[in-house]
Amino acid sequence: MAARPTLASCIGGQRDPAATGRRRFVAAASLLTLAPGLGWSQPLNRLKRIGILGNVRPPAQSNDPVSAVIGALRDLGWSEGSTLAIETRWADQHYERFEALARELVAANVDLIIASAGVTSALAAKKATLTIPILALWVADPVGTGLVASLARPGGNVTGLLASLPEWGKFLELARDAVPGTTRVAVIGNPTNVVYADYVAQNEAAARTLGLKLQMIPVKHGDELAGAFDAMQRERAEVLVFGPDSVFVNNLDTILEWARALKLPVIGPILPAAQRGALVSYGLDFREASRQAATYADRLLRGVKPAELPFEQIARFELIVNQRAARTLGLTVPQALLLRADRVID
Repeated sequence: MAARPTLASCIGGQRDPAATGRRRFVAAASLLTLAPGLGWSQPLNRLKRIGILGNVRPPAQSNDPVSAVIGALRDLGWSEGSTLAIETRWADQHYERFEALARELVAANVDLIIASAGVTSALAAKKATLTIPILALWVADPVGTGLVASLARPGGNVTGLLASLPEWGKFLELARDAVPGTTRVAVIGNPTNVVYADYVAQNEAAARTLGLKLQMIPVKHGDELAGAFDAMQRERAEVLVFGPDSVFVNNLDTILEWARALKLPVIGPILPAAQRGALVSYGLDFREASRQAATYADRLLRGVKPAELPFEQIARFELIVNQRAARTLGLTVPQALLLRADRVID
C-alpha cells in the first residue's frame, strides 16, 4: 500500500518537488477555468440557496471569513432575498455534529453547501450528499484525507480552496525567534480535526530540531481552554502556539485574555491574532481568499460542475509583529524578525 502523503507534502511543504509542480499546475488550471468565455456559467432563472456548514455563528456585522465571502458575492451581483437565500448550520464547537447538520442542509434542498470549518466539515458534507455541489473553504490535505481524487481534477461534487499552510514547525521557529532564549513552548490543537495526528507529528519533529521542550495540549471545545491554561502554568510554558482550527479562531479573544493573565506570548496562524493582542501572527490573507471563494461560489451557483474546477491554492501570507504586545510583556523583539515582518504594530 502506498504511503499516505503528509500534510507538508500536500499543503505547502517545501520539501516535495512533485507537490511544488502540482501547485503550479493547479494555479495554471485555475486561471483557465476562471478566464472569461471558457465555459462560463448559466444565467439565473430562480432564487438560489446556499447552505453554510460552519463551526460557530459569527457575531453580527463581524468581519469573519464567511461573512466576507457573502459580501464578495454581493459584489458579484447576488442579492439576499431576491437572487440568493442562505441557510446556516453551526456545530457550536462540537465537530461530531457536522454530519447531522450536513444532512439538514441536504433536506433543505440547498443548491450549494459551503463547508467553512476546514476539511472536517467538508468530509461531513460529502458524506451527506454526492450530488449537491460542495465548496470547501481553506482545507488542509484534501487528497490525503479522501475529500477529492486530485487537486487538478477533483472529480465528484467537491471543489474548494486549499489552505497552503507552511509546515507546522514554522510557528515553533517563530516562537523561538520572537522570544530569544525560550525553551518551553505550549501548543494547543483540536484532536477531533482530521489532520490532528499530522499536526502533532510535525510539531514534535520541529521541537526536536529546534531544541525546544514541547507541551502538546488537546482542546476540543472552547470550554476546555481554562484547563489547558492551567496545564501551561503547571509546566511553566514560555510561549503559546495555536493552530488555525476554527475552535481557536472562534475563541481567539478568550485565548488572548488567558494568555495576558499569564503574561504568555502568543504566536497565531491568523492575521487577527496579532491585530488583537498576540505577539506574532503568520497566516493567509483571508481578504483575498474570500474573493477567490466568492468567485468559485458564483460559478457553482450558475451551473459549473465542481469536477470542472480544480482546487485553488491560497498563496499569500503575511507576517505581523505586535510591538505593543511585546512592550506589555517586557520583551524586545529582535531586529531581524522586525525586518522580516510585512507589518509591525507599534
